[in-house]
Amino acid sequence: MKILLLEDETMLGNSIEEYLETIGHEVVSYASGAKAFEDIIQKNYDLLILDINVPNLSGMELFKKLNSIENVPTTIFISANIDIDDISEAYELGASDYLKKPFHLKELALKINRIKKEQDAKSFQQIILSKHYSFSKEKKLLFFNNSVQSLTKKQLQILILLSSNIGIIVDFDKFRSYAWNYEPVDNATIRAEISRFRKTLKEDFIVNVKGIGYKIEKYFS
Repeated sequence: MKILLLEDETMLGNSIEEYLETIGHEVVSYASGAKAFEDIIQKNYDLLILDINVPNLSGMELFKKLNSIENVPTTIFISANIDIDDISEAYELGASDYLKKPFHLKELALKINRIKKEQDAKSFQQIILSKHYSFSKEKKLLFFNNSVQSLTKKQLQILILLSSNIGIIVDFDKFRSYAWNYEPVDNATIRAEISRFRKTLKEDFIVNVKGIGYKIEKYFS
């Protein structure tokens, strides 16, 4: 993988870079958030590893800036900070993972291997649902920022039906026949199930068409 590392602690940065290169990754390192930002918008990276607290432009500020202008590569935050608000903000912005310093380099490698597997799975044709969500009908996997999201069987059936009809309203009878296998469920039960599904999403891409059904609009980046 081609990885950009933002870390201003020289010894730690060198250790991470050397270790990742020995296990086959290409690593470009920066101690300045501003310089890292300039490089990211000019080149393609498979993964960003960002320290939250660095000079000039923090890892969190850099990530926010990237989010405002383009699709952000998969990102792991690293920090000695254990403030739950910072951790929550990182995930809400779309970070894939968070590592608290000090950490074992092998732990970082394990997280990178997981991300690579997810990216390999995503290489199959994807349906883009929103800025950060995509769905592989072939693999039956929902991704948020390249990370696989867990779904119940019913949620998967609902998503397959809606993603097969992008831009088209799916009425309650179609939900009954496909997702409920013609069980005698009423519209309120279907609405409740879809409502629970929508509450689990970080970006709500399911549109309620009052009194008729639901749909997913075609997403334009």
